[in-house]
Amino acid sequence: MTLTIYIPRDAAALSLGAGKVAKSVAQEIAKRGLDARIVRNGSRGMFWLEPLVEVEIGGKRIGYGPVKATDVPALFDAGLAEGGEHPLCLGEVESLPFLKEQTRLTFARCGITDPLSLEDYGAHGGLKGLRRAISMAAGDIVKEVTDSGLRGRGGAGFPTGIKWKTVLDAPGDRKYIVCNADEGDSGTFADRMIMEGDPFVLIEGMAIAGLATGATKGFVYTRSEYPHAIAAMTEAVEIARKAGILGASVLGSGKAFDMEIRTGAGAYVCGEETALLNSLEGKRGIVRAKPPLPAHKGLFNCPTVINNVISLASVPVIMDKGAAFYRDFGMGRSRGTIPLQIAGNVKHGGLYETAFGLSLGDIVDRIGGGTATGRPVKAVQVGGPLGAYFPRALFDTPFDYEAFAARDGLIGHAGIVVFDDTADMLKQARFAMEFCAVESCGKCTPCRIGSTRGVETADKIARGIEPEKNRVLLADLCNTMKFGSLCALGGFTPYPVMSAMTHFPEDFSPAPLIEAAE
Repeated sequence: MTLTIYIPRDAAALSLGAGKVAKSVAQEIAKRGLDARIVRNGSRGMFWLEPLVEVEIGGKRIGYGPVKATDVPALFDAGLAEGGEHPLCLGEVESLPFLKEQTRLTFARCGITDPLSLEDYGAHGGLKGLRRAISMAAGDIVKEVTDSGLRGRGGAGFPTGIKWKTVLDAPGDRKYIVCNADEGDSGTFADRMIMEGDPFVLIEGMAIAGLATGATKGFVYTRSEYPHAIAAMTEAVEIARKAGILGASVLGSGKAFDMEIRTGAGAYVCGEETALLNSLEGKRGIVRAKPPLPAHKGLFNCPTVINNVISLASVPVIMDKGAAFYRDFGMGRSRGTIPLQIAGNVKHGGLYETAFGLSLGDIVDRIGGGTATGRPVKAVQVGGPLGAYFPRALFDTPFDYEAFAARDGLIGHAGIVVFDDTADMLKQARFAMEFCAVESCGKCTPCRIGSTRGVETADKIARGIEPEKNRVLLADLCNTMKFGSLCALGGFTPYPVMSAMTHFPEDFSPAPLIEAAE
């Protein structure tokens, strides 16, 4: 019987040497004359164990990691083919606490299947949602998604079903589905993991969205910094088109939907939906004024659904298992699951999919294992570079859109970045302003000028120049940016700045500037 060895092709695993490990494994297979094959799967999301090598034995996957290319001969000597004991042996991968305690719905196949095998995708439940959608009226598909409680996973948390219904009801000869895969937040990688590890689920989700709204063309807009995701998605679209999943008649339904991959230049502001549309149209990526909403006049002035990767990739399981199944997970108005992306100074960094409701402290201390340095956690930033910094006093906050908003925070794309007690929060506040200044599209004054003045003001505080006066000025700048900016870039930059000032005031009171004696 042919032995199957799984080695990730995920960008994170590749950056840690997975390509070299795969080459070394192939050499050992040839050298020892083994009947074995290598499957380049996606990552399981346990990045501290990457490269993770798995061997399928008796229907179970035995893991070894983190593996270096130089470890491979010894692994085979220790009986890798039989799941033999070795210091790097982790036992059955599915039994590892980090994986076992998750609720994997959107990421159910990620790390398990061959990302570019349609046969593998179908064998693990793929296309069931699309087949069901084909048999339904467009309005019924929209109702199913609405009833599931699915909200935008890109940051805004807007109900997906309401957006779809708006496009369905909008008049227009041509409608579009646009997938926002411009994942630019620090500490986020869920979109990339789906595109590299399970691209067909995104294709299926977009096709369902097309059927639900009457859209016949879709675009995935991603960033140039994601070459592996771009390559995987491009190949997956070609495979799906040849298999009849995309094209003039989706799975023989007579209903058309096709899609293509577009690459942006990596501007952070193009994660904002109207700037993204401008970029897709070949224009400069600057924010559009609203109204009109993209759902009425979006891409090429046509009704357009714009959803994040995770939002669209969550649709197939909803259509397969039903709205009630998905809605049963979560709390309050935050239904279903959320892929937490745990990063920064943390012991166990990676992707952890779970229902909404875990406390921030539980995520950081229990799941993340605290800091990698072993020092106390000082702050956690949730929601990317525009997210608030939460101190340990707020670690009882449940991971829920409304709970975070009530404490002047935001979930965003669910990136969680951990800092230990050596972090200087004044420097972090300055970085937020500097980031905004660099990434601003320049269209509105509060964002363009306010962020530059914010950097200058933070520098004055750091130098001890009229610190009290400049703290007041910095807060006033934040207020102007929050309520005067056209989009979330300028509007959300105050979150990290004000949270740093509020929760860590000691870092904003440096020693006074001592003038040189005359």
